Amino acid sequence: MVAIKVGISACLLGEQVRYDGGHKRSAFCTDELGRHVEFVQLCPEVGIGMPVPRPTIRLEKHANGTRAVVPKTGEDVTDRLIAFAERATPHIETISGYVLCAKSPSCGMERVKLYDLETGHARKEASGIFAAQLQQRYPALPLEEDGRLNDPLLRENFVMRVFVYAAWQTLPQPLTKAALLQFHTSLKLLLLAHNQQLYRDLGRWVADQQEMTDDFTRGYIEKVMQALAEPATRANHTNVLQHIQGYFSEQLSAAQKAELTDSILAYRAGHEPLLVPLTLLRHYLREFPNDYLAGQRYLNPYPKDLKLRYGI
Repeated sequence: MVAIKVGISACLLGEQVRYDGGHKRSAFCTDELGRHVEFVQLCPEVGIGMPVPRPTIRLEKHANGTRAVVPKTGEDVTDRLIAFAERATPHIETISGYVLCAKSPSCGMERVKLYDLETGHARKEASGIFAAQLQQRYPALPLEEDGRLNDPLLRENFVMRVFVYAAWQTLPQPLTKAALLQFHTSLKLLLLAHNQQLYRDLGRWVADQQEMTDDFTRGYIEKVMQALAEPATRANHTNVLQHIQGYFSEQLSAAQKAELTDSILAYRAGHEPLLVPLTLLRHYLREFPNDYLAGQRYLNPYPKDLKLRYGI
């Protein structure tokens, strides 16, 4: 089995490549996610030839847009960072997600300080130069920052998207309508949990499309990843859980139905994690097999030992 590759800012793996010679090792990435993926580590600032340690870079607001500048010397390294993103293309096209270093003027995904030279003030409203290139060049690629991965909901969402995108990347090329339908069918309950409108729109779009053009397939996966990037609410999860429960309406006893209903409602009220009703549903799926449910990524979106649904 081909390992899933995930790009990552090198400092998050403990590499001492930051401007001050330090690192920002992410325990989740190195100790947990790293058991299931192969990391592709990059440091744009080192990649453009800057030393360790090095003068700091900051983002500045200029007439020609956001620029990455070394305030100590006035050197503008924006174009070099963009060129690095271009050179990194062969690596990035093999990955299924990217973990970025928060607040970095090169790698920060959002809320990076942007300095206004006229006022002397800075607002947290920019993206790092390299991160912005990733967003522009690969709109379907799952991106997340190390700090946001401390949030259980965002952590679970990112990992789920990585595994979905990796599955997409393994589809045989050229893509056939049959292969697309099978892939899309496996995502139906996940999409329903995350974005009901796009769930409906994508279903119609796939059904109506006959020719698997590059524009169509690129647009399809971008819309899928857009839908999945929206965190699922308890209400939507409850809707999906009840939808799955309906598949067992003829097999379960009255007591089993009541137990499952109570578990789903307890989750809805915030008294139990999602894992509790899901465990019951998986148990009933083993007891009463159903091919459609067995193929749904919603029930098993990533390795269980990551324990991502324990806290949501």
